[in-house]
Amino acid sequence: MLRTDHVETAMQLNRDELFRFGTALIFIVGIMLFTIVRTDGGVDGVLLVIAAMIGGYMAMNIGANDVANNVGPAVGSHAITLTGAIIIAAFFEAGGALIAGGDVVGTIKKGIIDPDLVADRDTFIWLMIAALLAAAVWLNFATAVGAPVSTTHSIVGGVLGAGIAAAGWGIANWQQVGMIAASWVISPVLGGLIAAGFLYVIKRTITYRSDVLAAANRMVPVLVAIMAWAFGTYLMLKGVKKLVKVGFPTALVIGLAAAVIVYLIMRPYISRMTKRLANHKSSVNDLFTVPLIFAAALLSFAHGANDVANAVGPLAGINEAIVGGGVAAKAAIPIWVMAVGAIGISLGLALYGPKLIRTVGSEITELDKMRAFCIAMAAAITVIVASQLGLPVSSTHIAVGGVFGVGFLREYIKSSYARTIQEIRDHHEDHDPEAVDAFLEKFEAADVATKGDMLRDMKHQAAEARLLAKRERRGLGRVHRVELVKRVLLLRIAAAWVITVPLAGILAAMFFFMIRGMMLP
Repeated sequence: MLRTDHVETAMQLNRDELFRFGTALIFIVGIMLFTIVRTDGGVDGVLLVIAAMIGGYMAMNIGANDVANNVGPAVGSHAITLTGAIIIAAFFEAGGALIAGGDVVGTIKKGIIDPDLVADRDTFIWLMIAALLAAAVWLNFATAVGAPVSTTHSIVGGVLGAGIAAAGWGIANWQQVGMIAASWVISPVLGGLIAAGFLYVIKRTITYRSDVLAAANRMVPVLVAIMAWAFGTYLMLKGVKKLVKVGFPTALVIGLAAAVIVYLIMRPYISRMTKRLANHKSSVNDLFTVPLIFAAALLSFAHGANDVANAVGPLAGINEAIVGGGVAAKAAIPIWVMAVGAIGISLGLALYGPKLIRTVGSEITELDKMRAFCIAMAAAITVIVASQLGLPVSSTHIAVGGVFGVGFLREYIKSSYARTIQEIRDHHEDHDPEAVDAFLEKFEAADVATKGDMLRDMKHQAAEARLLAKRERRGLGRVHRVELVKRVLLLRIAAAWVITVPLAGILAAMFFFMIRGMMLP
């Protein structure tokens, strides 16, 4: 016999799902009606209506899947609530798209195919519709299974597959395809290493010190200033590049000016905060709350300015082909097309974003505010470094790689510490248990430098004592191995990354042949 509360829970879930689906459907129908009013009818009008509806669908999927990377760590660390994150991200995503999204967009993302080899205007329109639909369907599936994937790679795969279906293998820029494939490794590794590096610096300079608050007073303003420098440079290079063209040196100087201002503001603020906190490493987390909120907002703004093109680029290309009557490598973005992208991303985030936000923010590994801060830093710095080296990187892969990076660093530190404690006990196995416990208590309370001195003294005094056999030490390593990163999610996400381009390409080729079959007389 079913319990009443189980039935009510199931009904509530169904109501929530129906509300989300209904709201999304109203948005798509609204796009359809608006576009119908703007067209003159005929086959071209029907194609534009269909393309606009698919563009809105794609935008919602970008919001549901990709935006989680910007706000997920902040939510997982409890720097901001899920509702607050959705409001901030939706506002800044839409703002970035509408303010800094630009007036012109490339229709062929990343130069993945040669548009001159497309036979005619109609073929180009069918190609773009197929690519957009394939990318949107794949993103929808990835969101449903909880896998954060790259929206850029999704649309690249779609354009590649539809292009090959339309004009053969020679249309593809295989060197560019190889560069994108390389980013599957480059992006997460760079993001993970940078995030882990910053977390290690925070631990060594703050949380491993005996006077944590004094160390925080010195280091936190510096760390936040470095973040301001990184984000200032990042926004100049990526966030407002379509409004203001600046070179890398100029962007660095502007970022440095922002860093100096932020440092001068943060020093007295951190000093006031630490006076109310206990001298414990967990207290330091509260000092990163405000920087994390700003990081989530700025990442969302830059994402809206850049990645809205993934949704509206093909749609703008189709609109240009219909209005101008030819194939366009670059297309003007009408305000209504940009609005479809901006509203769609915000709506997708609000309706379906929480699933991926939880995956990135809390399911892969446990995040606190210090770890989330390091991931945000990695996101900005990796994009800056990669853009100057000419390396293709994915913001999704960087952010998720940063989450894995801090998780694996924590595993290594905790496993190493557990082995150290076991070695101390083994070195003192013949001593009074109370003396051993007293030594361990003193050891755990000491800062890093003192710990090192205590271990060196202990090993020097016990040089003639019996040490653990090699086999026993290996056994201890297995016993004390700590797993703080979910391997199942690691494998699932890695598999989704690898198949994104080929699967989106296969779907796009199928959709292209279906559309061509329906449209040819």
